[in-house]
Amino acid sequence: MPIPLDEYPIHQTPLSLQFPASSDRNFYDRCYINAHDKTGEIFLITGFGIYPNLGVVDAYACVRIGDTQHAVQFSDALTDDRMKQQVGSYRIEVIEPLQTLRVVCEADDLGIGFDLTWTGAFPAVQEQPHLWRTGNKAILDACRFAQTGNWAGELRVDGTTYEVTPDVWCGTRDRSWGIRPVGEPEPAGRGAAETAPDWGFWWTYIPMQFDDYAVVIIAQEDGQGHRTLNDAVRVWPEDSERVKAGRNNVELLGWPRFDYHYTSGTRVPTGVTITCHGDDGEPFVIEVDSKGYVVLAQGCGYGSDPSWGHGQWKGREWSQRVDVDMTDPGVVAMATFGVIDHVGHAVATEADGSSQEGWGLFEHATFGAHSPSGFTDFGSVAP
Repeated sequence: MPIPLDEYPIHQTPLSLQFPASSDRNFYDRCYINAHDKTGEIFLITGFGIYPNLGVVDAYACVRIGDTQHAVQFSDALTDDRMKQQVGSYRIEVIEPLQTLRVVCEADDLGIGFDLTWTGAFPAVQEQPHLWRTGNKAILDACRFAQTGNWAGELRVDGTTYEVTPDVWCGTRDRSWGIRPVGEPEPAGRGAAETAPDWGFWWTYIPMQFDDYAVVIIAQEDGQGHRTLNDAVRVWPEDSERVKAGRNNVELLGWPRFDYHYTSGTRVPTGVTITCHGDDGEPFVIEVDSKGYVVLAQGCGYGSDPSWGHGQWKGREWSQRVDVDMTDPGVVAMATFGVIDHVGHAVATEADGSSQEGWGLFEHATFGAHSPSGFTDFGSVAP
């Protein structure tokens, strides 16, 4: 049977829009959103996703305050109304595509609620396609766009209401779709049994906004430091002098060099120095430091999260609250085996010495080997 979206001339394949073009069980379509002030003392990460081949829709909201990550999670059976981005007491409303969103969570009975309006600060940018194989299997084959912006509204946590104003609260968001591991885990198979001793995963994702522009910097490397994904751009507003002069609003920043600073005895970064080059060939250096972080595998449903995973079938109208003590030795030990999202503060300096202050997402992961960092195996840490 057709679904309501089939009324519109937006088809890309000879299929009803009920079905993705791929029959891969891991097909997904979801968004990631974060919000924070400029202290890093409170950090909200939230997201919503659908998994058509699994028949599941879900969402989460995780707030870190002090040493605790508080999370609420929702899951249900996917319906045919794909324009309604809602599961349980969580919903996203698209007010103006690529510019304005309203994100609402009414789970105050579980301790977390919010009513937040997003306004894009700079145009959304399409990222390079992301393909990652393990052996012959594509475990990630996805497309994504990203945007920086500001927030207005309120955030409620366990009876305390935080006023959210756009002069203080900013963030980043992305929407991605394609194939990545979701739902119940698949058998590990030969890949896990024959993992090379120098296997490694190293990842950097930094979308940030400054006064006059935004940057989106992405890099993925293997255990030897071979870069398998590189995407670095500066995004200028449509009314900038650059665009008025007839140039593209997306400036390529070449092949960035990263100098990470880690907390001794860990792989948790305190900051990174990024050296890029603008399309004029001049150096462009960004110094990023962490103001606090959320571990995505503790309440957000990513990776090895013990509480819940994206796309898993939990039954109809399911929800739960999770609280994680981030000082727990077991949590601390596992943190470096997944992705960590930091509130990033940055200073970007041009070749002429002029600089601008910026804020945004500072996301990093490194596990297994990474020879440029001096990590030789899963047990290696910074000196």
